[in-house]
Amino acid sequence: MQFTINKEIFVKGLAKIQPIIQARNTMPILAHVLLEVRNNILILTATDLEVGMQSSYPVEGISDGAISVSAKKLFEIVKEMPNEDIRFCTKDNDWAEITSGKARFNIVGLSADDFPLFQTGKGDFINLGSDLLSDMIAKTSFAICTDETKYNLNGAFVQVSAGKIQFIRMITTDGHRLAAVKKTITGAIPAALGKGVILPKKGVLELKKLAEEYPGSEIKLGFEDNSVVAYTSNTTLAMRLIDGQFPDYKTVLPVANDKKVAVDRGKLLSSLKRMVILSSEKAKGVMFEVQKGLIVMSACTPEMGDCTEDVEAGYEGDDLVINLNPKYLLEIASVIPDNSVELKFKDTTSPVIIKSATGDDFLAVLMPMRLNNATN
Repeated sequence: MQFTINKEIFVKGLAKIQPIIQARNTMPILAHVLLEVRNNILILTATDLEVGMQSSYPVEGISDGAISVSAKKLFEIVKEMPNEDIRFCTKDNDWAEITSGKARFNIVGLSADDFPLFQTGKGDFINLGSDLLSDMIAKTSFAICTDETKYNLNGAFVQVSAGKIQFIRMITTDGHRLAAVKKTITGAIPAALGKGVILPKKGVLELKKLAEEYPGSEIKLGFEDNSVVAYTSNTTLAMRLIDGQFPDYKTVLPVANDKKVAVDRGKLLSSLKRMVILSSEKAKGVMFEVQKGLIVMSACTPEMGDCTEDVEAGYEGDDLVINLNPKYLLEIASVIPDNSVELKFKDTTSPVIIKSATGDDFLAVLMPMRLNNATN
């Protein structure tokens, strides 16, 4: 195999697949990228057996073929090459030569025949706007659980509800908070989405990058068996769905939160950022004293100090005191695009609903913490 490629294109392509590669793995070839040349097109493929990516780029192909080499080392080499076209060719015993200008590297590879097969996807398809996907993931991905023992929460639950108006929903939770977003869509719905699927966290984050790379376009999602494949003009992203039962989020949504507080989003974010400064692993909580027209925030960490701040708020009910994790609330408020945030309380020990004061496509639920500043 032999081809010549623009350095900038090569660097971009190799950078794109780096997040797919696992730092540590039991199969050395999973640290490799598969390079294939067919009819003046270079195809780069990477996979960790759970999430895979394949992208294609134009090259000047002298001879077709395939080889797998270390994804990290090839990226480092190409990135530091002179700003000239790069020539790549395979040699005997799965070696590869990379040259540019007066620089020449020889690196050892592995046979392309040993590289895992890439899932190309078949079955039912749906087209979703890239901007819609990007927005849904941005508003929910922060709440994906990172505790591997709770494997069914280690991703985003996606489901479409049929009716006169079709809604696609994405829900995430880590047990301390829940984020849910819904958008209207049209067209035929794959059976898998009617039942609901759990996309793995790594795949969700790569899907967001893919959506952001192609703003204003459509991304085609194909569902088959236990996998989903996303297609764009030159990139295919495949991921294995999480096999598990996602909790029924409707059962955890509070229904009696009648104490509504409206607060300016910018002021809330600024105050929370200051509160986080004195938040520690031992004392994560911030006390919120909700009063008429005011929220008094206070944090105290014995080994560091304390802080207090008043934030104007629209509220006319009875006083309420509740302890919340400022980092969690900060992440939630950060994804609300409107200028005003609405917090809905019931009492000191019940979950809090956080949403836009004007829109209803997103809401979050945040569990309170004990009032002694202990971790929950």
